[in-house]
Amino acid sequence: MTASYGESLGRLPSEMVDHVRALASGAIAPAEPRNASTVVLLRDTAAGVEAYLLRRQKTMAFAAGMYVFPGGSVDPRDESLSHEAWSGPRPSAWAGLLTANEQLAKALVCAAVRETFEESGVLLAGPGEGDVVADTTGDDWEADRLALLDRTHSLAELLDRRRLLLRADLLRPWAHWITPEVEPRRFDTRFFVAALPAGQRTRDVGGEADRVAWARPQDVLAAFNRGELGMLPPTAFTLAELTAYETVADVLAAGDARDVQPVLPKIVLGDDDEARLLLPHDEGYAQ
Repeated sequence: MTASYGESLGRLPSEMVDHVRALASGAIAPAEPRNASTVVLLRDTAAGVEAYLLRRQKTMAFAAGMYVFPGGSVDPRDESLSHEAWSGPRPSAWAGLLTANEQLAKALVCAAVRETFEESGVLLAGPGEGDVVADTTGDDWEADRLALLDRTHSLAELLDRRRLLLRADLLRPWAHWITPEVEPRRFDTRFFVAALPAGQRTRDVGGEADRVAWARPQDVLAAFNRGELGMLPPTAFTLAELTAYETVADVLAAGDARDVQPVLPKIVLGDDDEARLLLPHDEGYAQ
């Protein structure tokens, strides 16, 4: 992978150069990041593990035209899910894994399930512990998905009406990325991994995406390195990590053992307003 970690991003537009310098001098404060969740949905194939990706509409304000995993900002109502509608590790257990208090941890897990359903049609929920919804392709499910999308209903309301439990045990923590301080729109995003539930299938549901695809991580990275598609560094970095695993079960097992720590990339200016993206392990990050 040749993603730009510690490498040149090229010359920035003059307005962004001014913004970077103002931040560095303390003249302005960075935007407050919004809490968000992203889910890397995975499936096994004869050719190896595949991940589900969306290409965001070119008109979007954030990551326009980029390939991403399903995800989005936390809805305040994500915290309203009842104790009885939850199956799997409790929010108190997730709190330590997600560098969050218990209330935020609950909202992040709920957001992960909600956003996955909104952006792929896959619902990580079931009628009981150990059970999962078998099919979400009917018109009634589409109406429910649209109601979540336009915020007519919350995830808690959907699960309560259908008498379903959120299956927190189907998720594993994977990463925690924070948008660089120089960006005007920032997110504090927890990445999860999950297997595509048996019987369910993804759907091209439109909305924020104009293209969807299942693909092997190594194939997506190869296309990225050839300049055929765009990705933000967290997406590319996550895909590069996934190339080390032969099955989805291997990925989930690795998720159980992950020590997830926040990663805040930095964009720094060099000569002639040349910009570099640095991660904590890169030389020069501390300065």
